[in-house]
Amino acid sequence: MSVVPAQAVAGAVPGTSGARPGEAAPLAPRARLVPALVAVYRAQLSRARVARIPLLFVATFQSIGIMVLLRGVVDGGDAARSVVSGSSVLVVAFVALNLLAQYFGQLRAGGGLDHYATLPVPPAAVVLGAAAAYASFTVPGTVVTAVTGCVLFQLPMGHLWVLAAVLPLAGAALAGLGAALGLLAPRPELATLCGQLGMSAALLLGVLPAERMPEVIGWARDLLPSTYGVEALARSFDPHPDWVAVGADLGVCAAVGVLSLAVATWAYRRAASR
Repeated sequence: MSVVPAQAVAGAVPGTSGARPGEAAPLAPRARLVPALVAVYRAQLSRARVARIPLLFVATFQSIGIMVLLRGVVDGGDAARSVVSGSSVLVVAFVALNLLAQYFGQLRAGGGLDHYATLPVPPAAVVLGAAAAYASFTVPGTVVTAVTGCVLFQLPMGHLWVLAAVLPLAGAALAGLGAALGLLAPRPELATLCGQLGMSAALLLGVLPAERMPEVIGWARDLLPSTYGVEALARSFDPHPDWVAVGADLGVCAAVGVLSLAVATWAYRRAASR
């Protein structure tokens, strides 16, 4: 058996050629945000592909079932727009808020954060990558729900391209909220409970027409991040949409998304350092 001198090994490993005997070799440089984000996104997408697809079907069928039930009560007009837009965004809430809260709650309780803490990736890349992966699963279900709702309530489909803006912005806001809930909850059971309550709030406050709610409930609706995505999509069903109002709703949704993801990143640093 041959023995390779330590100096030869040090010279063969990049970044360790200048290390002296007895000194620790310098660590590899920390990964940049964008490459680390892409790597985490791909890993999360591959991991959740098998486990989360059945739940996506459940979220889609749930939203379509709600629209079918309300079809016998709501004939058309603003109420129909609210039902279709709220049911479409509900798919995002089920996956990006509810499931992500459960995932991070279990990850924290099971010590999975220790694994990520040992990797040379920025905390923001972990949160953003997981949030983007979970939000990506909502795209087919949301599109199918919106198209089915338009057929049920005879709404125009000419401006459904607004979903291309509503999906990422509402997904970012709800995914950031879900990640923050999962990371801040002291126990995974509480993270699951918070995720379920958040999804229920998106169901009750997003699907039901706003004009039929008490004023106090309307204030709570304004605090829900998904509300502005629902409003933007509902306005797009008008024959002549008010694009300024649509842009304002999407702007609020984007601002809430940035804020919620920032809070989730802070919560990840806090949980990983304990």
